[in-house]
Amino acid sequence: MARDKNAVFDIPSEQLDPLSYAVACRDRGTVGMVQAALKHGHVALAYQPVVQARAPDRIAYYEGLIRIFDETNRIIPAGDFIGAVETTETGRLIDCAALDIGLKTLADCPDIRLALNLSARSIGYPAWMRILRKALMQDRTIGERLILEITESSAMLIPELVVNFMSQMRRHGISFALDDFGAGFTSFRYLRDFLFDILKIDGQFVRNVARDPDNQVLTRALIAIAEQMDMLTVAEQVETEPDADWMISSGIDCLQGFHYAAPTLRRPWENPKASVAAG
Repeated sequence: MARDKNAVFDIPSEQLDPLSYAVACRDRGTVGMVQAALKHGHVALAYQPVVQARAPDRIAYYEGLIRIFDETNRIIPAGDFIGAVETTETGRLIDCAALDIGLKTLADCPDIRLALNLSARSIGYPAWMRILRKALMQDRTIGERLILEITESSAMLIPELVVNFMSQMRRHGISFALDDFGAGFTSFRYLRDFLFDILKIDGQFVRNVARDPDNQVLTRALIAIAEQMDMLTVAEQVETEPDADWMISSGIDCLQGFHYAAPTLRRPWENPKASVAAG
């Protein structure tokens, strides 16, 4: 059985084998860098467009992805720390930083829609809720242009809380996306209860879909589920033209991935011709 990465931090060093000890030290160091970066505001959002399937030169909305920098101004890869901080207060502070930057971006740029990632654990975090409510009070148009993305696995941790939160926030016009759909174990009963506005198909089903019959069957099923529940569909991690063409022919509504544009720290809507690659 794989050892819980967080549990390693709680084991005395003398009880760890050399490899586990080295990994634990590395993880502690990385988490420490993340905490220092948050403390000093060394964070930013990278923006990636989500394009309309039938008109790839038109942007449906942008996703804001948190980027955290070390003391040399290099990005700390999310894969190096996200598993270690997801259940901790550091994870909540990351969500707060992303929300704060994203809401300020929406206030500065009234012509865009922006999606931000959210862990269900942050819904009950007072600081995160204060940032959201303050922005909604200051600018009533922000809610109508904000999309909150919740991963399938996160939503299923506390489904009743998520459903109640979504119901409250819809009064402000906020939309919700179910991220990484297909990667987890969402109960269809809960899927009906959630009533997400957008369903994002997990990239593992999108990559090589043009050549993989199994992925084709699964992806068609996920699109059919979304259509039945009147949800907009987005294909994640679209990296090649054949995969994009296959998804479009299968009825996907929107696409996101390196085939169209990589995330950028620049605001791509300020130079739209450079933000989306030719399809």
